[in-house]
Amino acid sequence: MDLRPLPERMRPRSFDEVIGQEQLVGPGQPLRLAVEQGRLHSLVLWGPPGVGKTTLARLIASEAGAEWHALSAVMAGVKEIREVLECARNRRGEQRSVLFIDEIHRFNKAQQDALLPSVEEGLITLIGATTENPSFSLNNALLSRARVYILKPLTPKDIQALLQSALRDCERGLGAESLTIAEEALAQIARAADGDARRALILLEIAASLAINQGGEITPAILAEVTRAGPNRFDKGGDEFYDQISALHKSVRGSDPDAAAYWLARMIDGGADPAYLARRLVRMASEDIGNADPRALSIALDAWQSYERLGSPEGELMLTQAAIYLACAPKSNAVYKAHKAAMKDAREFGSQPVPMHLRNAPTSLMKREGWGKGYRYAHDEEEGFAAGEVYLPENLIGRRYYEPVRRGLEIKISDKLTRLAALNEQARRERNK
Repeated sequence: MDLRPLPERMRPRSFDEVIGQEQLVGPGQPLRLAVEQGRLHSLVLWGPPGVGKTTLARLIASEAGAEWHALSAVMAGVKEIREVLECARNRRGEQRSVLFIDEIHRFNKAQQDALLPSVEEGLITLIGATTENPSFSLNNALLSRARVYILKPLTPKDIQALLQSALRDCERGLGAESLTIAEEALAQIARAADGDARRALILLEIAASLAINQGGEITPAILAEVTRAGPNRFDKGGDEFYDQISALHKSVRGSDPDAAAYWLARMIDGGADPAYLARRLVRMASEDIGNADPRALSIALDAWQSYERLGSPEGELMLTQAAIYLACAPKSNAVYKAHKAAMKDAREFGSQPVPMHLRNAPTSLMKREGWGKGYRYAHDEEEGFAAGEVYLPENLIGRRYYEPVRRGLEIKISDKLTRLAALNEQARRERNK
């Protein structure tokens, strides 16, 4: 009796048995062709958990007739790497050696560097598996010697096909057991697995073990028990985290309240810190809406404060309200661009002196030296505006940082600034006559 877990028993034995990843191992696809034609090369398999990275690595080694060495970056260090390299050196000329490193992104620079000479001289063929973006987690020297292949998340249809295969297989799967399960029940397990084949097979195996004691039927009650409360795929600080916060931000910027509500819910459901989400909403209110609707900033801050008072889950509703409001608000990045441009000039032009008429003059000495001389108090001027007055340093006179857009409140702001600019120009012409 095979006591291995169902996911281990159901590992594909050939490329034709692989479910999903047709873009890599389907007939005529690049990775499969390279292996079949004997052009094995070092590579990195990048994709979410449960999509077949380890399985593909094993198949590649098997198809190439190579000796298989596997290490986990969580447990292994330079010592274990050296042991594998010594073994490969002893077999050199007899058999190709494949070194598989799971979670290779967890290796530090020194550990990654230890692999370079052996990869470069062809002593080993390296296959790394990672859930993190290799551009950030692997050093450039190692990346330049390995090709990156991206594995896609499995679809519910892919997962359902895998489950059906496990139910039919009498040798490795559950086909030898007397089980009945409705098609919709399989679909429910596939959805609960959230693209993870390993998770799907584990759920099916647990459901089957419970059903054996209840006449062999996987009932809705059993399904409810085994699929209860499994969070969606979400990795705090990893690629999924940044991809989803990017999707939320871009949905708000793109004025899609439905997408904004969805991505916010996805992140909350996956375990994101709601306080972090609240901070991001405040940022969006200024960066993407700004003065087109100044209320957006207040609403985002109110939602943050409401969440802090109510906590979860009640306070999450206020975050959704804020996200929807921000998505529906008129958009302007004029404030954001003004900030960036002003910061650029502040750095590039150095410590520009404050014009004399704008300087503070708290002492008589300063007043005698001209501090504050000629300053025009705007409230005493017509319309509360000192036409022709200059407020920027001499080297920056005429610079424009804030360019309001023709949306929301910034339409009125733009009109006002245009009128004030005309008054400035008129005052300067009169002064120069």
